[in-house]
Amino acid sequence: MNHILLIVSFIILLCIVLNLITSKIGVPVLLAFILLGMVFGSEGIFKIRFDDFKQAETICSFALIFIMFYGGFGTSIKEAKPVLLKAGLLSSVGVVLTSMFVAVFAYFVLKFSWINSVLTGAVISSTDAASVFSILRDRHLNLKYNTASILEVESGSNDPFAYMLTMIVVTMISGSITVGSVFGMLFLQLFVGALTGVLIAFIFKYLINRFIINTPGFNMVFVIAVALLSYSLPNVVGGNGYLSVYITGIILGNSDIRGKKDLVPFFDGITGIMQILIFFLLGLLVYPSRLLLVAGTGFALACFITFVVRPLVITIIMKPFKAEWNQIFLVSWSGFRGASSIVFAITALLNTNANYDIFNNVFFIVLFSILVQGSLLPFISKKIDMIDEGYDVMKTFSDYSGDEIPIEFIQLTVGENQNWCGKSISDINLPPDTLMVLIKREGEDIVPNGQTLLCCGDTIVLAAKSIDFEEYYNMTELVLTKKLLSKGSTLSELSGELDALVMLIIRGDDFIIPNGETTLCEGDTLVLNNGPIK
Repeated sequence: MNHILLIVSFIILLCIVLNLITSKIGVPVLLAFILLGMVFGSEGIFKIRFDDFKQAETICSFALIFIMFYGGFGTSIKEAKPVLLKAGLLSSVGVVLTSMFVAVFAYFVLKFSWINSVLTGAVISSTDAASVFSILRDRHLNLKYNTASILEVESGSNDPFAYMLTMIVVTMISGSITVGSVFGMLFLQLFVGALTGVLIAFIFKYLINRFIINTPGFNMVFVIAVALLSYSLPNVVGGNGYLSVYITGIILGNSDIRGKKDLVPFFDGITGIMQILIFFLLGLLVYPSRLLLVAGTGFALACFITFVVRPLVITIIMKPFKAEWNQIFLVSWSGFRGASSIVFAITALLNTNANYDIFNNVFFIVLFSILVQGSLLPFISKKIDMIDEGYDVMKTFSDYSGDEIPIEFIQLTVGENQNWCGKSISDINLPPDTLMVLIKREGEDIVPNGQTLLCCGDTIVLAAKSIDFEEYYNMTELVLTKKLLSKGSTLSELSGELDALVMLIIRGDDFIIPNGETTLCEGDTLVLNNGPIK
């Protein structure tokens, strides 16, 4: 047990280091996770043997739940609304067309069996949300024509369609399906999946806003349960769990729910761990020597998908919308294949008698896609004039909020001894770069303007620029003892002993902003600013 924990902790630390390195050299970090898994694998340096495809499918499917949930949660529908039709067609019609073209190429040109041809087309038909989101965020690609929103919605929503297509093909190969049952399966997958996702999202939204969960962290636990429920419930009755969990994520991510601000960093961490898990595990599962055996067909498929199928499909769907050619080119280039394709390939293997080359070919395509397309996307975006310097790509994510806007709010009360009483705001000398945004007076909230008069007893709210104070300054706490108080009872008397600025006094449940004449008490906690971190 201790050895396993030691290895796991070592791997996670290595992944974090690789994240820092790849962000500097411009290589997608997900590729590094896969390669790290291969290094630890049976043909790597550490010789960890792992070839249980069933267990790998279970673990990776579990990880995909959170990746797809957060893919929906992080997509801003407000920003995506103008391109929803285009993105929706790409994630549905685009998946079908891609699957058909790849299957025909694999069968007639590469001479695959018809089973392997059709399955390869189905499992490789979707793009990878984790890769797309990661590159857009990390490289801050501010793309023209709402292209970032198109890529986010397409990559987040086409995995459910690719999974549905894969399961239909698997059922057809087993010979237990008719034309009528195909339509019945489609109806169950789409209708039940979508309906379950919507219902669970709105029920959860009502519950979390209606009832206050006082235990810290339980909101996060609640959302984890919701994500698992929205995936598993439709699966039980034949619905599409991935579609359900994605829709649940979209609705919650674009709703005002209690504790949403805390959910964002929490799910950032969760999905980060899941991405490490899924890509490392897939790297552990593959045998590099077997990849070399399919290098020819894998490279042919990767080039055909990247340079023929994807541009053709994007042109067919987007040109009727009068899309610019540079946008069509960039969306074509951004069709990264990722972990979901490999997981779907494992599912196909476990449910049919297809040979294992399908897994190795798909794995090769994913490596090629992440390495070539992912690494060159920022460069190509600039070369074809798709960068919009006046736009912020972070707005396309639903977690773009006040956290990205450097503003803080402070509250204070106008006392009788202050000269602000009876004056209009235009006659008051506020500190530089501050704005009075709200006045609370006798239970009423007033949005002020320059002519608004202040009254004694008003509580006012000021907005000012903020910084991440804790990142740049060294703050400590000091509890006052009787011995220290013997040297002085006010801050001015103790200033020589403290050798730091007292920013705040915590006295029981009260928070006191002090001045030199503030009287101190035994047991007070002083929050000290010790100056900038060196």
